[in-house]
Order: sequence, then structure tokens, then C-alpha cells
Amino acid sequence: MTTEALNKSDLIERIALKNPHLAEPLVEDAVKIMIDQMIEALSSGDRIEIRGFGSFALHHREPRLGRNPKTGRAVDVAAKAVPHFKPGKALRDAVNESAK
Repeated sequence: MTTEALNKSDLIERIALKNPHLAEPLVEDAVKIMIDQMIEALSSGDRIEIRGFGSFALHHREPRLGRNPKTGRAVDVAAKAVPHFKPGKALRDAVNESAK
């Protein structure tokens, strides 16, 4: 099993190859706009749901007392919101099927 990463430029290239009627700069703009809209939605506290793929939501973490691993001293860690992805059933099934 390989562990190669698919980055944004690879994604743009693959979409452009599968859609030769679309110029690569148009595909690049579409991917950038989609990512920007997803960032904007999550930043606003909205949930993103893409049927068959999955959903993105924010998990809120309470402030806590942490430790500096180097010194062992106590450190206050502020509250924060962390993006969380939950895969949809179709994605889970496809991944599990390819792992067999």
C-alpha cells in the first residue's frame, strides 16, 4: 500500500485531465473558490455536508491547563475550535473495499 499524498495541484491536474473541455486555469480557479468557500463556512461556524463524501464541523475545546514538555511547567491553553471531518458512508465503503 502506498502512502502518497494528493495535494491541491495534483487534484487540479487530475480534474483537468478528466475534463479536457475545461482549461486548467478554470479548474484551478474552481478548486480555489471551493476551498475558500469551505474555509469561510467553517470560520463562520457553519457545518459543511457533502452527501456521499462526508461532513466538516467544528469541535470546540475548552480552555485547560497543559504542560510545557521541555520544562514541565504548567501552561494555560486557551479555548479553541478545531475542524473535524466525518466521512460519509459511501466514502467509508469505498475505502474499506479498496483495503481488501
